[in-house]
Amino acid sequence: MTITYIKKAIKSSSTDDTKTREIVENLLKDLEKKKEEGCKELTKKFDKYEGDIIVSKEKIEEIKNSIDQKTKDDIKFSYDQVRKFAEAQLKNYGKNFEVELSNGLFAGQTLVPINTAGCYVPAGRYAHIASAVMSITTAKVAGVKNIICCSSPKPEIGAHPKIIYTADLCGADVILNLGGVQAIAAMAFGFFGNAPSDILIGPGNQFVAEAKRLLFGKVGIDLFAGPTEIAVIADKTSDPEIVAYDLVGQAEHGYNSPAWLYTTDKSLAEKVMKRVPELIADLPELPRTNAEAAWKDYGEVILCESDEEMAKISDEYAPEHLEVQTKNLDWWLKRLKNYGSLFLGEETTVAYGDKCSGTNHILPTKGAAKYTGGLFVGKFIKTLSFQRMTKESTELVGATAARLSRYEGMEAHARTGDVRLKKYGYSK
Repeated sequence: MTITYIKKAIKSSSTDDTKTREIVENLLKDLEKKKEEGCKELTKKFDKYEGDIIVSKEKIEEIKNSIDQKTKDDIKFSYDQVRKFAEAQLKNYGKNFEVELSNGLFAGQTLVPINTAGCYVPAGRYAHIASAVMSITTAKVAGVKNIICCSSPKPEIGAHPKIIYTADLCGADVILNLGGVQAIAAMAFGFFGNAPSDILIGPGNQFVAEAKRLLFGKVGIDLFAGPTEIAVIADKTSDPEIVAYDLVGQAEHGYNSPAWLYTTDKSLAEKVMKRVPELIADLPELPRTNAEAAWKDYGEVILCESDEEMAKISDEYAPEHLEVQTKNLDWWLKRLKNYGSLFLGEETTVAYGDKCSGTNHILPTKGAAKYTGGLFVGKFIKTLSFQRMTKESTELVGATAARLSRYEGMEAHARTGDVRLKKYGYSK
């Protein structure tokens, strides 16, 4: 099939990105310093407004009383329709569905797997076999058609043999001996005869993470990843030896890997503080060097007065990995809200989830667990909405949409409703 452009755009939606990015970066840096006063300065400069920033309850009531009933009814209709659809989405989460929102107006969603996924498997300090399992397997199960895997090569060898074996086993269609920023670029832009990736998945060092961050928008990414984290919640019933081992277990990842302990028992805290350096000293050179620096610069032990206080501080930190080694595990499962993955009881540990227990180890860091979970099949599946209507439903929906568009000052939008109302024989 030959495609012919009858009209070709001179510019794309990304034409002004570089200039815009520079302006916004400078504004954000300035606002971080000046805070509220910076917001007021920019509002005065760009919007010519110097009034209250927070809208008072009194002002809201005043506005409610000033708006005519027809406008309120139109806005309420829009609210009701959107709410009904959102409720249907929640009820049918992860499913295809269609629902009649109002007479003759049908809306729904369809789930479509992403076409091409680029999976990065780090192999710098350690050969992360499990990262190949976590990313490629999940993409394959989600129904991704084309999976590209990149892993950094060693001189005269290429990518780690066990990583290549794992990637092939899990379903990678192409495996590249590439690491670092060049690997991310190759997957994003479609180098070496491959299709450009629609999403980039997998952990990596700070350069890999930054490359993914800069490309986000052009392609999807799993997470804005930072150094791996662990937090342990412990009380007087906890085993300080196991707590100490688990903290060290994550600290070996790298010099900047945080390890946090929240506890209500001072004696346990003291035992762990004594034991952690001893366990680190007994490690081989590379993990020892990493863990020493991580514990020295990023380790924390926080003494709390109650379980609720431990839960509150944990939710504030929103750790990537959160272990709970206390009594009343069901209470913690219900109470805790912000974490990447939760490990309940001393019988389980982060390493199990990292390697082979089944849950995914590609998880949010740097507090991102406050707004997202980790990698799962849904990350590779687009939830797409659709709608269809009868001509009869236009009488209500078309007229309301036209009025709402005019309230907003969007005349061209309004006329798309008008033309249908006219064609189907309805007055405005």
